[in-house]
Amino acid sequence: MGDTVCVKGSPQLGNRTSTVLGRRLGSELLRLRVVSGKTQVQAAEVLGATNSKIVKMERGWVPMRDLDVKALCELYAADQETSEGLLNLARLDRDRRRAKGWWQHPPHAGGLTEYIAMEDAATSVRTWQLSLIPGLLQTPEYVRALVVSDGMRQNPEDIERVVEVRRRRQARLGGENPLQLRVVIWEGALRQLVGGPGVMGRQLEHLLELSQLSNVCLQVLPFQSGGHPCVSGSFTILSFAEPGAVDVVHADTMTSTVWVENDEGPAYRAYFDSTAELSLPPDKSLDLIKEISQGMEA
Repeated sequence: MGDTVCVKGSPQLGNRTSTVLGRRLGSELLRLRVVSGKTQVQAAEVLGATNSKIVKMERGWVPMRDLDVKALCELYAADQETSEGLLNLARLDRDRRRAKGWWQHPPHAGGLTEYIAMEDAATSVRTWQLSLIPGLLQTPEYVRALVVSDGMRQNPEDIERVVEVRRRRQARLGGENPLQLRVVIWEGALRQLVGGPGVMGRQLEHLLELSQLSNVCLQVLPFQSGGHPCVSGSFTILSFAEPGAVDVVHADTMTSTVWVENDEGPAYRAYFDSTAELSLPPDKSLDLIKEISQGMEA
């Protein structure tokens, strides 16, 4: 099944957090060690460390120094391309851990904490949504209606904290280096009356406004398209500019978060592209959104 990691929230060990990039780096070092026939004891001796440090590194619990990564790559006889890729991955992971972005402690973000961190570091996002408007495009009213409908939060202060998290995430769509966002939404998500006709009508108008941004591409998969590759569920693909940084796929289930890295990534990209090809082009998508919006006003 490739490198599929299912986690609820962020795995932690004391004050250390296992990050997606850290786990990817650790799993690669573990693979290299096994292939080379080396033991954890031998790896620890090269670093002048304890076996427990090797365990933490291989599980992605701690940031890794360049010197340690280089020493392990030499011990495992990794080729230059592999070594450079792991060094770049280690640097990206350290940068993300050190960053002082607002997402490090988002109020009531719950299992989204790690996703928000990844989204903040990403340069582009592709998302397929089967039942909801993507979080980056949601209005405050739509967010409030969603939060109330799931029954998990009823306290007004808690609800407003969730709204604030969405608002801060959406700031990535502006600024000097805006996030490149490509969205494909099933028509059903546009017709689902979250919060009622008024709330949904304003949400659709908001989509039309955001679609005018040069960094936002919005497509709709209409009912008439029939079956499609992404019928089983929604997912998001996050891409990064740094050398060695692999695309990361994120999907939520009812009780957990699924991260897919490396081997299965190309399959998700192919699913996304195939579904986008079946969807209406951007201009026709906007026409459909306008039509649905006008119907709610009637």
